Amino acid sequence: MLSTLTHLALEVKHLDRARSFYTEHLGLEPTAQSETEVVFRTGETAVVLRRPSGVPRGGLHVHYAFATGADAYETWEARLSSLPTVAFDFGGSRSLYVDDPDDHCVEVGTVADASTDDLVGVFEVVLEVEDLPAAVERYRALGFEVVDRGDDRRRVRLRGPVDLELWEPQLGIADARGGVHVDLGFVADDPTGAARAVAPDADPEPVEHGVRVREADGHVLTFVGESDA
Repeated sequence: MLSTLTHLALEVKHLDRARSFYTEHLGLEPTAQSETEVVFRTGETAVVLRRPSGVPRGGLHVHYAFATGADAYETWEARLSSLPTVAFDFGGSRSLYVDDPDDHCVEVGTVADASTDDLVGVFEVVLEVEDLPAAVERYRALGFEVVDRGDDRRRVRLRGPVDLELWEPQLGIADARGGVHVDLGFVADDPTGAARAVAPDADPEPVEHGVRVREADGHVLTFVGESDA
């Protein structure tokens, strides 16, 4: 049903400060900017820094992960050496976690097959949810598949165009938290059908090239057609 993560929007207080963090420390360059937003692109996904000036707002304290090459760990360790970081070894990959100036927990993970030191996409986003079983079923209705359940049964990992971690309120690695009112966009073969699948009691809002809906935990999902992405 879904094929691409088109965007992830993060709420920031000061655009200049946030833009500087992402350009200086993560090597991203803006592809668009205005008085309220700065947009970076990595792979197929736009990462949007957004001042709170309307709705949908960007997500608060979002934990999300960028993919880089499998052999790029030492390069990123050096790039981020001036910042407080947390390192974690998952066995098959390693990650560095760093907080941006607006308390988003940014992970850089060596999960990409490509031999590159660049960031090549967003591979994970963590959403805070109130009712975990119900949230899992909502995203399974979009075609996501469960690939892992936490030992304490308070988090579930699902795989689709991006890995989604659904967390009950908690602290994870590097004291990361699941994001609230996160703004995500996807390419869908049937945008209206996708909106109805994830939020059957809500009225989808028409937007350019698709529809937008707010699901039960307050996360905002936009679905656009294949030809409009």
